[in-house]
Amino acid sequence: MRVLIADNLSQAVVDTLEDRGCAVTADASLRDEALAQAIARLDPDVLVVRSTKVSAAHLAAGRSLSLVIRAGAGVNTIDLAAASARGVYVSNCPGKNAVAVAELAIGHLVNLDRRIADNVLSLRQGSWQKKEFGKARGLAGRTLALLGVGQIGQEVILRAQAFGMKIKAWSRSLTPQAAAELGVLFCATPLEACRGADALSIHLALGPETRNLVGLDLLEALRPGALVVNTSRGEVLDQAALLRAIESRGLRAGLDVFAEEPAADGAFADPIGQNPAVYGTHHIGASTDQASEAVGDEVVRIVTVYRESGEVPNCVNIAVKTPATHLLVVRHQDRVGVLAALLDVLSRAGINVQQMENIIFTGAAACARIQVDQAPSAEVMAALDAHPAVLASSLLPIVHA
Repeated sequence: MRVLIADNLSQAVVDTLEDRGCAVTADASLRDEALAQAIARLDPDVLVVRSTKVSAAHLAAGRSLSLVIRAGAGVNTIDLAAASARGVYVSNCPGKNAVAVAELAIGHLVNLDRRIADNVLSLRQGSWQKKEFGKARGLAGRTLALLGVGQIGQEVILRAQAFGMKIKAWSRSLTPQAAAELGVLFCATPLEACRGADALSIHLALGPETRNLVGLDLLEALRPGALVVNTSRGEVLDQAALLRAIESRGLRAGLDVFAEEPAADGAFADPIGQNPAVYGTHHIGASTDQASEAVGDEVVRIVTVYRESGEVPNCVNIAVKTPATHLLVVRHQDRVGVLAALLDVLSRAGINVQQMENIIFTGAAACARIQVDQAPSAEVMAALDAHPAVLASSLLPIVHA
């Protein structure tokens, strides 16, 4: 199996995959057209990226490309629609960097409250300003609004509770029971979570429904002087609204992500980075040795499972619901050509197969479970049963939740 790693991963990932029989090419400099050319030249089965964007052109460049792995959480840098249209699996490594991101989020909260970065800068400039920097509210007893209660959000909860903070949480999947188990207050909407909170920490995946979700309405619902931390995706937070809220309500913000980030190290022209109320870091949330090792191990696991079984752990673009309306169950003798004959009968009847599996019993029998997009007629069922290797068939309606 040919694997192309187009981002910075540890040499241990390359060595381990090669030890397991993969032909690995690693080049962290590949981007845009250079990446497309490399895919066309190497024709990899698997492409591994971290922050590198994967477009429809990249997916079309290699005939053998069948799996793209994002070495991190989220897949917003990968064209999922194009991948799905070409039958290319997309997988990621959820939760492997959760602790690292949570640690940085808490670090931003502490810095925003105690202005540690400004303290350091003042001392390095030869200035002693204890009176100025001795002003802080403290975090104990304060209310933290948490948007997103996935694995990162849950790690933030543990650490914020250790600081004695009260937590109001909202997430699309959060239930009152789950909130109670986590020791947080359940909120039905993001606005409810933000209302009256002393701080806000954002841990949401980027999608059409979350782009600019944190706008002026949510920011103005926070207490004056509140602390805002975003370590998720820059586009989830409306930066223009944040700047307005900083001006009108005295908010301070710790940002590890921005709406427009450079593709490589160099200049950063976004004026938000120069705002004295914004404390920015360089999208380093997942950049710890522990997180890198955990992500690398997960990449190796995904490739190994795919190579050995054809299954894809953590796949994000498999349809949750298909147009299948019925399940056709056919018990048959395990002989060459039986499945082909069954599928031919369905094809001639204009019936499309959505999913299927063929279970082999000890002995010489098998059971084909075939999801189809319409109910076969009595004539079609009779044609299936007429095959000499078919033992029995049945048809069940599929009830979608």
